[in-house]
Amino acid sequence: MRVLAFSDLHRDLDQAARLVEMSKDADVVIGAGDFASVHNGLGETIDALSAIETPTVLVAGNNETLEALREAIASWPAATVLHGEGIEIAGRSFFGLGGGIPVTPWDWSYDVEESEAEGLLAGLPEGAVLVVHSPPKGHCDEAGDGLSLGSVAILKAIEEKQPVLAVCGHIHESWGKTSQVGETEIANLGPKGTWFEL
Repeated sequence: MRVLAFSDLHRDLDQAARLVEMSKDADVVIGAGDFASVHNGLGETIDALSAIETPTVLVAGNNETLEALREAIASWPAATVLHGEGIEIAGRSFFGLGGGIPVTPWDWSYDVEESEAEGLLAGLPEGAVLVVHSPPKGHCDEAGDGLSLGSVAILKAIEEKQPVLAVCGHIHESWGKTSQVGETEIANLGPKGTWFEL
């Protein structure tokens, strides 16, 4: 299975068009949140991406709400938004959780408390593909000042359930970084589009 994954488009319509072209070579596309910028431009970004006909798994970032993202994809038949739930595509389990985890300092941000995230991740099947907006604590989560900003709940879920792959975004300074927890490959994606073979 060939997977194309990205995060943090933040209204970049030119890059959205490139991802649409790239998706023609993918079996599954993953969008790990932040399609909008501070709740602006979600509709136009999703409209641009909706030309993707490949099965697409999305989670909300902290720049758009879960409800707004679900509403925005209403006319995109290939897309599914996951939040504490999973889907099976061609025999492979995908499980998603969106939002900023832990809670960010910004009052406009769509965030999820660590305790709530732990509950939402309880249904993660072993060996799935985990799609999260926020990185796990200590992995692909370093901001420009060197602070580790990832989620303890996401790290715990990865340690316990060992997804085959965990993809995230959120911390822009860590775009392109990869890490490993046991058998799980972790990647902070960024907007360019990253390929995985599963």
